[in-house]
Amino acid sequence: MNRHLRSLSASRALGLSLLTFTAAGIVSAVNPPSVPLRYPPTTKTEVMDDYHGIQVADPYRWLEDDNSVETKAWVEAQNKVTFGYLGTLPLRAPLKARLTALYDFERYGVPFKQGGRYFFSKNNGLQNQSVLHVAASLDATPRVLLDPNTLSADGTVALKGYAVSDDGAHIAYGLSSAGSDWEEWRIRDVATGQDTADVLKWVKFSSCSWTKDGKGCFYSRYDEPAESAKLTKVNEFQKLYFHRLGTDQSADVLVYERKDQPKWGFGGGVTDDGRYLVINVSQGTDTKNRVFYKDLTAPDAKVVELLNDFDASYHFVGNDGPVFFFRTDLAAARGRLIAIDTAKPSRADWREVLPQTDATLISANIVGDRLVAEYLRDARSQVMLFDLSGTLQKELPLPGIGSAGGFGGKRSDSETFYSFTSFTTPGRVYRYDFATGTSTLWRQPKVGFDPDAYEVKQVFYASKDGTKVPMFITHKKGLKLDGSNPTLLYGYGGFNISLTPAFSVANLAWMELGGVYVVPNLRGGGEYGEEWHKAGTKLRKQNVFDDFIGAAEWLIAHRYTSPKKLAISGGSNGGLLVGASITQRPDLFGAALPAVGVMDMLRFQKFTIGWAWTSDYGSSDDAEEFKALRAYSPLHNLRSGMTYPPTLVTTADHDDRVVPAHSFKFAARLQEVQTGANPVLIRIETKAGHGAGKPTGKIIEEAADKLAFIAAQLGVTNGVPTLR
Repeated sequence: MNRHLRSLSASRALGLSLLTFTAAGIVSAVNPPSVPLRYPPTTKTEVMDDYHGIQVADPYRWLEDDNSVETKAWVEAQNKVTFGYLGTLPLRAPLKARLTALYDFERYGVPFKQGGRYFFSKNNGLQNQSVLHVAASLDATPRVLLDPNTLSADGTVALKGYAVSDDGAHIAYGLSSAGSDWEEWRIRDVATGQDTADVLKWVKFSSCSWTKDGKGCFYSRYDEPAESAKLTKVNEFQKLYFHRLGTDQSADVLVYERKDQPKWGFGGGVTDDGRYLVINVSQGTDTKNRVFYKDLTAPDAKVVELLNDFDASYHFVGNDGPVFFFRTDLAAARGRLIAIDTAKPSRADWREVLPQTDATLISANIVGDRLVAEYLRDARSQVMLFDLSGTLQKELPLPGIGSAGGFGGKRSDSETFYSFTSFTTPGRVYRYDFATGTSTLWRQPKVGFDPDAYEVKQVFYASKDGTKVPMFITHKKGLKLDGSNPTLLYGYGGFNISLTPAFSVANLAWMELGGVYVVPNLRGGGEYGEEWHKAGTKLRKQNVFDDFIGAAEWLIAHRYTSPKKLAISGGSNGGLLVGASITQRPDLFGAALPAVGVMDMLRFQKFTIGWAWTSDYGSSDDAEEFKALRAYSPLHNLRSGMTYPPTLVTTADHDDRVVPAHSFKFAARLQEVQTGANPVLIRIETKAGHGAGKPTGKIIEEAADKLAFIAAQLGVTNGVPTLR
């Protein structure tokens, strides 16, 4: 498939929040105010739902209407209290200055070659959005092809995805505004830098793939929603279209739809040889999928349902003529590679190319006439090169223990590019030469710190049921295990998403204070394949919370920290994790940062793409799943008379992935039941969404607020390090 298609848009999965700490530093802190805050009054209404004979109150239902005058007034009042409180913290202004200084370093995306040109993104440091560049060669002076920063004064228009035609003449690119998942796609002439008249609207959860001749591209879209409901309406009946260059969208050809399947989603990709359109058919966030294809060399060819059993995941890797290669977890929970001859598609004729191993196969590409396979071994990257028959050629040496990604290109390419990062290594970009078998450093960010001053450990601890869970711990060398270290525990645990080592300026600054940064690889993720994922879903979702609580208890037992010195953070599904953890163990944490979280587990499926998450969560429409959901739903497990940790909830007014009503209702209820002086605040960003595409300026502001908040709660008093 076209390896030079770059999709920056959110996947159909709930997705990792991009609002984990991204940059920060800390100066001296004082204890937070001990006088209870006066929160804005939140009206309670008489709303009652019947779930399988059980009555459940929902007194804050009115907050689900994000367009109402009452909700907007509530948002304004809450923000006034929140920003008033944050403004009293002496850390806040110095933190913002520190963040700004540390964030000011060049960052490059992984380049790729198309039509004789190289394309890559670059951020000079403080630009709100990264800029897309093009160059005639790796040594040539690049020119700006697309600068999203020029499209809005406040940087809230973001480039979400792009695809370059095979000849390199045109680029299709998708833009989103104010953080919404909705995208508008346009086409630009690469030589002139000018846009054509082509405009594609109401695109969401879609990439774009050009035909071999560059005359048009395939993309997916929904029907146009009503303006008042575009941020909350359920997204169903996605359709796959072909757009011919130079024509109006109204003339686009409908390639495939299923009027009988409202939940099916479609993604079309053209194979490198241009012969086939491969259609990935997804169903929400379920890892299982279907694969259809269409022969593009035959004008009247029908769509062929190649894999239609919905029995496993099948990720198209590439083709050798009519032979399709797939990475799959069929009969292999940690993944394997198979080949299917479309002329003989019977399962009896399938061929195994790469068998399952004890590592997790997370991706494979056909580049340079060989297979480049990326594995996770205990949540750390391992890259292996095979010939197309599956014979191992070599392991690609990596610079250390960390995360590698990229390895795109075509079968005929002589090179590929990849990135490498770790908790103490900013993202480096390498060029790999297939002829010489060597990697060359292409770009290396320069951040003013000494990586040798820090150490990364990986430990394994036992969860509540005895399951062994891996966990990364990063901190300054020489840390004293006396139980007094301020510690930030970050987690996710869902949707088959793996948390692997990654660099964050904010986490660096946290560690400069003497703080500890910890990431456990909870069940629900993809670190150990589909069995590990399924062990944290539906009726077994409690395993995820047990794993996270077990990580906190291990850190306390081993004297890294204590409950009053332990903060927890997570976004999206990780926001649910934080919400559930503080309702189940409020005694265990000194501060909590739930971001854009799924907090109402009984109604999440009723908004935008929420129905898609039932593959991980289940649904309150099912009696047995309702009981499990109600047992941990953060909103429904807040109890009167309890003292919960100091909590700063964060969300955004344009989040049409996890609608802000989740956070609104949770914050209102937590303010209602909280006893004592621990603050409960909600920070509601404007002109922002779930996280993807958020401008650098807003990232810095939010990170400063979050760090100022937890530093105050945990009593951090260290000084600001000097930027080197």
